[in-house]
Amino acid sequence: MTTAEDLAERVREGDLGLHELEQHADADVAAEARRVLLEAETEADLSTVGAYAFDAADADSNVENMIGAAQVPMGVVGPVRVEGGASSGEYYLPLATTEGALLASVNRGCAAIRRGGGATARVLKSAMTRAPVFRVADVGEASEVVSWVRANEGTLREAAEATTSHGELRGVTPYVVGDSVFLRFAYDTKDAMGMNMATIATQAACEVVEAETPASLVALSGNLCADKKPAAINAVEGRGRTVAADVVLSRDLVADVLKTTPEAIAEANTRKNLVGSAKAGALGFNAHAANVVVAAFLALGQDPAQVVEGSNAITTVDVRDGDLYASVTLASLEVGTVGGGTRLPTQSEALSVLGVRGGGDPPGSNADALAEVIAVGTLAGELSLLGALASSHLASAHEQLGR
Repeated sequence: MTTAEDLAERVREGDLGLHELEQHADADVAAEARRVLLEAETEADLSTVGAYAFDAADADSNVENMIGAAQVPMGVVGPVRVEGGASSGEYYLPLATTEGALLASVNRGCAAIRRGGGATARVLKSAMTRAPVFRVADVGEASEVVSWVRANEGTLREAAEATTSHGELRGVTPYVVGDSVFLRFAYDTKDAMGMNMATIATQAACEVVEAETPASLVALSGNLCADKKPAAINAVEGRGRTVAADVVLSRDLVADVLKTTPEAIAEANTRKNLVGSAKAGALGFNAHAANVVVAAFLALGQDPAQVVEGSNAITTVDVRDGDLYASVTLASLEVGTVGGGTRLPTQSEALSVLGVRGGGDPPGSNADALAEVIAVGTLAGELSLLGALASSHLASAHEQLGR
């Protein structure tokens, strides 16, 4: 029987590469062998890294050269009432983070929303994008390619959708910069986040473009998608789910839970989230949307790098007849309930808490519900932080919680 120590020694002698260990032992032994090697070469203690609670084989499609797991503390906020297009009822939202006081703050916002009767949420648009870039001889050829694409979108749709049983091509938008032609493909990917689906489908469509036009594909992703990078196009056109949530809280409720007034929160939002963000040249106009989005992503098996787009949010606050109206609109929240990290046991369990694990009926409804609940959680976080700032309680709250 091959042991972890045997495999580690073979790597040390150059007989095996780190990536080859699963060919000679099961996934857990291979991971242990890498820990044995690292502990010997670095004097690190990896006993906690190795104390994970799932089979290493379950992570085969999620990570290479596995040594164990990074265990991020997970908590829960709620319940919070959500009235959405795909969600309806009271939800607990699991969040994973290393930032103390975050869940306490979000939970305070959830309490305010719950006592106010709940928040409304809607997915306004769903479109995962991939934007390849092509080379042409000149702007004349660029115009020819654009004209062909606009006249033959049905042909591109047929080629793209032949690669998937779930995805649907919503549209193709051409952009020209000199001798570069970008085609921004937008897909309805149902309950999948859909980046891989969009990539494979777009590759098939690109082959048609190359066969029928003078364009030559340079890169399947031309950064006009735009994936995992701050981009104004995502703020305007959206990517993944564009989702909004809002709530009205009475003046008495604001005073009781948030310890301030609607006017003070509205002024803090205007001067901080709107004016301050504009002066900074920010794309997101919010207090800390990224905090809730990435904590939800880690807990629920989403791609944490896509917090770049997920935090592209605008928070608005108004005083209405003495009460507080607040909303948050996330332009590009890229989430799914099937595929990727959602298959990992811990994240799968967290999705079950929300009741959205796996594919929905109809397709896409589970991912829509997930987006709506995350949006309401983000709204809760915005309300709580704005309340703390407006009442000058931010520093004292962190001090009281020992953070």
